[in-house]
Amino acid sequence: MTPDIIFVLGILILGFVLFVTELFSIDVTAMILLTILFILGYLTPSEALSGFSNPAVITIAFLFIISRALQKTRILEYLIIRIRRLADKSILLGRAVYLFTIGIASAVVNNTAIVAIFMPVSIRLAQKYKMSPSKMLIPLSYAAILGGTLTLVGTSTNLLVNSIYIKIPNVEPMGMFEFLKYGILLMAVGLMYILFIAPMILPSRTSTSSLTKSYRLGGYLTEMKVTPESPLNGKTCLDRGINKNYDVMVLDILRQGKMITNMIRLTKLQEGDILFVRGTLENFLRMKEVEKVTLLTDEKLTQEELEQEDNVIVECLITDKSDIVGKSLLEGDFRRRFGSFILAIRREGTILRKKIAHLVLNAYDTLLVYGPKNKVKRLSKTGEFIVLGEVDAELRKQRFWWVTIVAILGTITLAAMGVMPIVKSAMLGVIILLILRILSPQECYQSINWQVIVLISALIPVGIVIQKTGTADWIAGFISAATRSVSLEWQPRMLLALLYFMTIFLTEISSNAATAIIMTPIALAVAQQMGFEPRAFVFAVAFAASASFITPVGYQTNLMVYGPGGYKFSDYIKVGFPLAFIFWLMAIYFLPIFWPI
Repeated sequence: MTPDIIFVLGILILGFVLFVTELFSIDVTAMILLTILFILGYLTPSEALSGFSNPAVITIAFLFIISRALQKTRILEYLIIRIRRLADKSILLGRAVYLFTIGIASAVVNNTAIVAIFMPVSIRLAQKYKMSPSKMLIPLSYAAILGGTLTLVGTSTNLLVNSIYIKIPNVEPMGMFEFLKYGILLMAVGLMYILFIAPMILPSRTSTSSLTKSYRLGGYLTEMKVTPESPLNGKTCLDRGINKNYDVMVLDILRQGKMITNMIRLTKLQEGDILFVRGTLENFLRMKEVEKVTLLTDEKLTQEELEQEDNVIVECLITDKSDIVGKSLLEGDFRRRFGSFILAIRREGTILRKKIAHLVLNAYDTLLVYGPKNKVKRLSKTGEFIVLGEVDAELRKQRFWWVTIVAILGTITLAAMGVMPIVKSAMLGVIILLILRILSPQECYQSINWQVIVLISALIPVGIVIQKTGTADWIAGFISAATRSVSLEWQPRMLLALLYFMTIFLTEISSNAATAIIMTPIALAVAQQMGFEPRAFVFAVAFAASASFITPVGYQTNLMVYGPGGYKFSDYIKVGFPLAFIFWLMAIYFLPIFWPI
């Protein structure tokens, strides 16, 4: 082992620690790794910047834009609601058609966009079927993930793996539909699991109407102020039975600028105390009425104001595209910009203990928003929020809306037939959308997930370092040694098992893009060392990097449904681990059949 290999391994370990701990956002972590390697001379300037000009990265950016055009027409919502109506007589058939359609759509459209579009639809379906939304949202994410494995453009990991693979001399690039022959088998097994087994494992975390009407989801944080006429004056929370009577938990008390965090239940309350409370909107309003406390929002609301017909209360999920991520509501000037204000905030896996106005917001936090209907409706149009409310099934009659469908099908067809590379056909599709003004330049820029683009662009040079320092060959040597411990007949399947397992493990604790970039050179190196045809192993990495079912942090779509479904981290382990294990066994058996070793 050379000093360079030791250093690169140390950098990789540092990267995974930063990814897991989320000390920095994933794109910042990737840039830190790139900067260290560049400054210390492991990368030339051209190598350090090569990720930003990589055809796969450019293609991913173009596909984000095309996906945005499809979202703008709402053709997918229109079609899926029409398809669902054909199967209204059977819940099972209705869910099967719904999830299958989502999977097919994810094969050609970014699966993050698919989940953003269909989260509100899934919640409406849960209402219709009298089910908890938690029974529908993880299946939505899993169906989108499975659909992404069907084509080269279905997920960014497929494009990244292919971009590394084609650098080997005399190899055929991965075909547009080459993934389909195994991906459709995965999707069939996955959908059977989602339809028949997952519902028995998934909990009923929320009531049927919680996300669109009653907001019974627990875990919201808001603030209440003790008024002069409140019966809480001179009494403790225990005296008034706050937790027992309202199912509201008082986390902290702010008194004259000082925070009281201990013995909360036994602390006598005073006029002007601000209570940080956790619970549901219904219970907040009930406590407000009985205990004569004031709800603190951007301005004080009365019951009469809450019930005005002009105004609505909706749950909104902050997307990673929102510029208020990393800011407080005060810094983001939410009320002035959006004409609405926040009643409460919810964040999964964390108990919030700060003033709402000063709380730094994360991507996929859930906000309880109050405001005029037209203002709230505009929130979803910005692309910064997913409004979890009623879904209008009408097709928006955008000018040349049909061109969007032609652009997507044309992009895929031209690339599949070999007429032009995918990056060229995607660029052509985007230019047509711009020329016909289906999208404005500003909409194009806003549609690109720049965090993903920067993440991938920064990590591609890391993959170069792994190869040029011999780190990939060194790791491959250990894997080769472990593989040779079994008989020659079983060595190919043993190698597949090891590579697939390593990829799944890494993708669950870090970024799937990072995992694909790191594992593909290792798979190529170990296949070369053992004299095997590398194609099956490269496909193993591609499929495994997308097979993130066990944790909410491994894949973005899992994180998106985490809050709205009211899930716990353990729910993903319970429902995702068996599915991941099944896919691991399938890969060991089927991949050598589809791609002979």
